[in-house]
Amino acid sequence: MPLVASKDSDIVFQSYGRCCNNPIFFVDFYDRFMGCCDAIRDQFRDTDMKQQRHLLRNGIMQLVLYARGMSDAKLKALGESHNRHGYNIRPEWYTQWVDALIATLRDHDPQFDLNVEAAWRRAIAPGVELIRSAY
Repeated sequence: MPLVASKDSDIVFQSYGRCCNNPIFFVDFYDRFMGCCDAIRDQFRDTDMKQQRHLLRNGIMQLVLYARGMSDAKLKALGESHNRHGYNIRPEWYTQWVDALIATLRDHDPQFDLNVEAAWRRAIAPGVELIRSAY
């Protein structure tokens, strides 16, 4: 289980705390992510978005906790559910997912700057790669 620099994981943990208590954060994220391309938008066509936003909230927290040294079990399960035999989330979509997350954080975290962005990218990269690699 990768433990990123504690400074990065602290920055990310605090940044997420500033954002996740505002439900509009998750709405804005999905508007941005689904706006990336028709294929991603189509993936969510029959999705209960209220439930999906709840799952996203937990999924991001799992990435943050993994960066802080927690077990990879929940991320491995996410990878299994999102692989080609599950939701079929294509590996290349994770780049758009991270970019949409960063852009949404930029809009919602009043303390967001280049250092916060870099900390997020470093902190969640191992967890995102773990999920992506299950494809």
